[in-house]
Amino acid sequence: MSGPESAPPLAAQLRARGLRLTSQRQRVLAAVAALEHGTPEEIHARLREEAGPGGAAPDTSTVYRTLELLERLGLVWHTHLGKGAPVYHAAQHPHLHVVCQSCGQVSSADPALLDGAAERLAAELGFTVDVGHVALSGTCRACSEKEDHP
Repeated sequence: MSGPESAPPLAAQLRARGLRLTSQRQRVLAAVAALEHGTPEEIHARLREEAGPGGAAPDTSTVYRTLELLERLGLVWHTHLGKGAPVYHAAQHPHLHVVCQSCGQVSSADPALLDGAAERLAAELGFTVDVGHVALSGTCRACSEKEDHP
């Protein structure tokens, strides 16, 4: 099996690349998991909040560098949900993102929903879909129902 589920723990992956497991790297990865879909700024804010008034939190540039490293290791993915900064999420649970253009709600969906489209893209264009980065825009059920019944 390959993929994030079979990936060695963070410490082993870092050591294999000659890097150390720092508390900042652990904290950023934990913040990504806790937020589920967090921008670098939201991740930084969470780390500042967790550190408390007198505590030390990594600065924003450290958060960005750490996210880049964690993504190269295959532990997190980023997705652009529309305007603004990308959101980061744990790579161990691949999913599609559906974003409501009316209310801004972000929901996760099973990547298998795109199997037919992915197969056609592969057959017709030789294109492989990377579901970890897919975000679909549209209108959620609640907003659609509001529009149908004003």
